[in-house]
Amino acid sequence: MKLPKVYEPKKVEDKIYQLWQKSGFFNPDKLPRRHKKPYCIVIPPPNVTGELHLGHALNATIQDILIRQKRMQGYKALWLPGTDHAGIAAQNVVEKELLKKEGKTRFDLGREKFIERMWQWMEKYGDIILNQFKKIGCSLDWSRTRFTLDKEYEKAVKEAFLHYYQKGWIYRGKRVINWCPRCQTSLSDLEIEYKEEKGKLWYIKYPLATNYKLQTINYITVATTRPETMLGDTAVAVNPKDERYKNLVGKKAILPLVNREIPIIADSLVDAKFGTGAVKITPAHDLTDYEISLRHNLPMIQVINEQAKIAGKKVHVPIFYQGLKTLEARKKIVEGLKKLGLLEKIKDYSLSLPKCYRCNTTLEILPSEQWFLKMAKLAKMAEKPVKKGLIKFQPKSFEKGYFDWLKNIKDWCISRQIWWGHKIPLEDQTDVLDTWFSSALWPFATLDWPKKTKDLKRFYPTDVLSTDRGIINLWTARMVFSGMEFMKKIPFKTVLIHATVLTREGKRMSKSLGTGINPINLIEKYGADATRFGIAYQIMGGQDIRFVEDNIVMGRKFCNKIWNASRFVLLQSGNSKSEILSSKQIQNSKFKIQKLSGADKKILKALDKTIKSVNKDLEGFQFGKAAHKLYDFFWHDFCDVYIEKAKKQLSYEFDVGVNIKTREILVWVLLNSLKLLHPFIPFVTEEIYQKLPIKDKKKCLMIEEWPQ
Repeated sequence: MKLPKVYEPKKVEDKIYQLWQKSGFFNPDKLPRRHKKPYCIVIPPPNVTGELHLGHALNATIQDILIRQKRMQGYKALWLPGTDHAGIAAQNVVEKELLKKEGKTRFDLGREKFIERMWQWMEKYGDIILNQFKKIGCSLDWSRTRFTLDKEYEKAVKEAFLHYYQKGWIYRGKRVINWCPRCQTSLSDLEIEYKEEKGKLWYIKYPLATNYKLQTINYITVATTRPETMLGDTAVAVNPKDERYKNLVGKKAILPLVNREIPIIADSLVDAKFGTGAVKITPAHDLTDYEISLRHNLPMIQVINEQAKIAGKKVHVPIFYQGLKTLEARKKIVEGLKKLGLLEKIKDYSLSLPKCYRCNTTLEILPSEQWFLKMAKLAKMAEKPVKKGLIKFQPKSFEKGYFDWLKNIKDWCISRQIWWGHKIPLEDQTDVLDTWFSSALWPFATLDWPKKTKDLKRFYPTDVLSTDRGIINLWTARMVFSGMEFMKKIPFKTVLIHATVLTREGKRMSKSLGTGINPINLIEKYGADATRFGIAYQIMGGQDIRFVEDNIVMGRKFCNKIWNASRFVLLQSGNSKSEILSSKQIQNSKFKIQKLSGADKKILKALDKTIKSVNKDLEGFQFGKAAHKLYDFFWHDFCDVYIEKAKKQLSYEFDVGVNIKTREILVWVLLNSLKLLHPFIPFVTEEIYQKLPIKDKKKCLMIEEWPQ
């Protein structure tokens, strides 16, 4: 029953995790009879390309706290694991490896051989992140592990696509989209990351088609950040309220270098404060320009191709620009404008450039034939349950951004021009579906939909979705309308938006900048419990956490404190298996209330207060507050005060009653402390629990009854 003098996480963690797995209690079907009411969390599926980062560790800790508490409360708790095939990201990784090792591209291999190579890579690296979740102590039901490209999941994706298609909600059309020249695929608006860069603003004179008797003015000056796209201009636009250009609206200008007449139009989307207030309209290469072109029935002239080079019919693009990369073309165009005396001035200008969220390449806006999902009715489906309070956001403030996106939603471009993913299930299609299309089905496809299984009936809808604020629109909203459309029910009851982990200085963590922290390194150094507790301790309601390793050090010291206090309690208990009573039973036992010392009464009262308070905090998802209260109770109330008093009480050999009662209270308080702490620090608490001298002890602490 004795504990070693020093707690060594490396000697405990693997052993305890094996105990849990062997027990089978991660699987709700193998829980004891008292576990009846279902409770379910599906893990946000990490990319197969990924490794655990601090955001994963924080979210995993939150979910494990919830699932372990519910399991101890008698729920049939299921935490369902899985990974996402990460279409663009995974293909990029393998393509880079192929080029580096063999000097080949995917096109050299061909589609079939390349997909084989993808699966080989998957077998080697696909489970890395899941194994890292085990390292942090996640009590996931591994027997139900899912992958968004497994055969059963593939059936669900096909069913969903054909359902939408037969309803007429999926269509194919040519539209201006975001295009990554590196990945050679379309991207949705939500898959773009914007990066601030220093650029220029070029002021270009567009000669008027004829002399409109405007005194000496015979041109209109437009300001642009991309002179190379002017080859595809089909209009010049001003704001209808801009008095400076009132007399020019309806007239025509000459497009420099191309010598094509284009109209001067008025549109409310033009910002009169930008540049000169007059802008060039290139519908094929700008999303706002495309919208303007639809309202004014303007032609669309594509002058940039999928390789980000200048291309187009000779009538539209002078031959000496064709084949040039966009930045090379920009240089030549600016030189040409200078020679013609049409470049008025150049100013420094800060730009927000759209980047591919996977490879960081600057995107092009291009017209392309793609598959789209109509969003008008689906957006209303996503709005309704949140407005009615059937789905609650925590914190509630995130509802506004959710509604704003749904209000201004566009049809979803669901096709991608890559090879790794769910192939569009129609004849002669080579495109695959956007990764988010398949992950939108996650809460019910993981439970074997479209089959009507026992799991689907028991665990859907799920209870809590814990996720990052950055994917509320990418993923959360799409799961809501998918659940409402296919299951006629909400997919989850609560959307818990966890904090974002930043550096100590408040900057975003980045591997490339060397500011990222691998939680596996922290676990190796301090142990999983210390890492978990140190992270949970910082979740205090704000939406950003400035990560400080000092908190992990604190977590390590706390685990040692628990170990040393437990060692003392066990030494006092000897080897006998005492029957441990509840605090209420203790007070009503044969040892009269008068036999309890002031210290006994005080610690029992503090324990009851802590139980109530921690229950309230966890119910309100206040994990940091609960962690602080547990720390204060155990370190100060129990260790600093009661254990010191107990040492004196235990020395009172003349009062056997108090002596026995003190031992009983020590074990009782320790047991309940271990229960309360277990969801936060499962390894050390389980190891100590296995040594407790308690009659009729459970097989594992994780199925003990939660304190009330």
